[in-house]
Amino acid sequence: MPFFKLESNFVPTGDQPQAIEKLESGLEKGFRGQTLLGVTGSGKTFTMANIIAREGRPTLVISHNKTLAAQLYGEFKQFFPGAAVHYFVSYYDYYQPEAYIPQTDTYIEKETQINEEIDRLRHAATQSLINRRDVIIVASVSCIYGLGEREDYVAMSKKFSVGQPIKRNDILRQLVAIQYERNDVEILRGQFRVRGENLDIHLATGEAVVRIVLMSDQIEKIKIYNINPGEKIPIWARDLSKAAGTELPEIIILPAKHFMTPAEKMKSALAGIRAELETRLAELKKQGKEVEAYRLDKKTRYDLEMIETMGYCNGIENYSRHFSGRSPGQPPATLIDFFPSDFLMFVDESHVTLPQIGGMYFGDRSRKDTLIEFGFRLPSARDNRPLTFEEFEGKVNQVIYVSATPRAYEFKNSRQVAEQIIRPTGLLDPEVEVRPNQGSVENLLAEIRARASRNERTLVTTLTKRMAEELADFLAEGGVKVKYLHGEIETFDRVELLRALRLGKVDCLVGVNLLREGLDLPEVSLIAILDADMAGFLRNETSLMQTMGRAARHEDGKVIMYADKITPAMKFAIDETRRRRRIQEKYNRDHHITPRRAEAKMHEILG
Repeated sequence: MPFFKLESNFVPTGDQPQAIEKLESGLEKGFRGQTLLGVTGSGKTFTMANIIAREGRPTLVISHNKTLAAQLYGEFKQFFPGAAVHYFVSYYDYYQPEAYIPQTDTYIEKETQINEEIDRLRHAATQSLINRRDVIIVASVSCIYGLGEREDYVAMSKKFSVGQPIKRNDILRQLVAIQYERNDVEILRGQFRVRGENLDIHLATGEAVVRIVLMSDQIEKIKIYNINPGEKIPIWARDLSKAAGTELPEIIILPAKHFMTPAEKMKSALAGIRAELETRLAELKKQGKEVEAYRLDKKTRYDLEMIETMGYCNGIENYSRHFSGRSPGQPPATLIDFFPSDFLMFVDESHVTLPQIGGMYFGDRSRKDTLIEFGFRLPSARDNRPLTFEEFEGKVNQVIYVSATPRAYEFKNSRQVAEQIIRPTGLLDPEVEVRPNQGSVENLLAEIRARASRNERTLVTTLTKRMAEELADFLAEGGVKVKYLHGEIETFDRVELLRALRLGKVDCLVGVNLLREGLDLPEVSLIAILDADMAGFLRNETSLMQTMGRAARHEDGKVIMYADKITPAMKFAIDETRRRRRIQEKYNRDHHITPRRAEAKMHEILG
């Protein structure tokens, strides 16, 4: 029986119904892989939501960057307000990985700045997966990195029940053992305080405060107080005896950190680390690497002392293979392992996300090999890593790849492809025109002016940052309100530029590789692609298709490619766009639909 109740004012329209039925039928038949080929603006997320509602299974949605993941998270929260919808991405605002540069003898210590809110959301995600079935996790590729063993995470949890005979200090010791910290002034997430017979615990999820009331070495009462983020005075700062809470017969407190090890495993893990250390020291000394051996011995023994006394050390994840009991080379435990075996997976923008997943392992391995070679880490540190692509594939139960431009991998690994070409708004794929390179800049200036006079916007893509800046200067001299947008522009400034474009403060944005996926700019009626016939990443089939798709949000959308020849990539993009446009035009004629622009709210583009 489905656990998800989909709430929406809309019903599937266009070719959403046939895509939903086709993919749902494939899931019922046991197809391991399928592809949803959906054009920009066709409502792919709504199709995914309908499939989740029908299947009623825990679902993982993987996106290739945090911003798009946040956008999907917000949409699924609206579709399923009663379900456990969570956001799981890397919790670092700043992350400088541990590294060593032999050429300059430079050791770079790991430096991080953890975003407490994202860490809270990660804990909420894993705890929901342990306790519920109606769970949707929207994640970045962070989900393929080591997280700690699910079994240990659950085994370390502490259960308290009304009527349970227990001393207060025993409860405190148990909370400290699972990495909760005492703070009797203010209790932040992952902390607890003691006030007389009352013990207050701020859960690691940040969603509630639990009060355990003791009387004569026995738990008399357990109450839970939900936290409302909008409250001016947080619940923990108020008098809980006068606050509205819910009484519970029992409560299970899960650990405040994901990397946790039960006491019985800890002893053997420490012995394993010491044994590996002795073996590695002997190897280094045999190779004449006395400095490296000294360095490794000092660092590892310090970490061991910290783990024995505090139960934790910085970089403890580098010893994860010993704590988990896994064999050398065995895949690490990840978020995916918290899902039940029948879970459903969607890979959003799969043409970008899958290559990103495939590349994570090799970059990590190269950095770790250097650290190990020069005595900064034990060889087992290699097993603190992301999954290889083959290991990721091995963890897939059933998956639906979602993309406007699937690649060969998706087609090869899909039993069927469901096309979603029709947009609910009736909007068409843009018209495409090829014009010569000679005189392209002057021609483009005239086109931008014409659209600006109609309160419409233009995006222009160049091949280099310098070309983008020089073109922006030329257009500005021609009276165009223009800005350039490329990788050196800070994230916040990019958002402000997009806001300015939508508000009409800017008529044209010039960029090298303008954000292609998930960018909802209904005011843009023209996409201009300079040097479209130059072969390379920025002008391949996928890049051209995604860039052209940005004009599909406007009823008069048009693409101008400036080129002196038609490359194979251009031919594919033009032919495919025209094929889709013919299908859309026929559907509109048959159903008497007039294309209308989708007016996106400002916050929808800004994530």
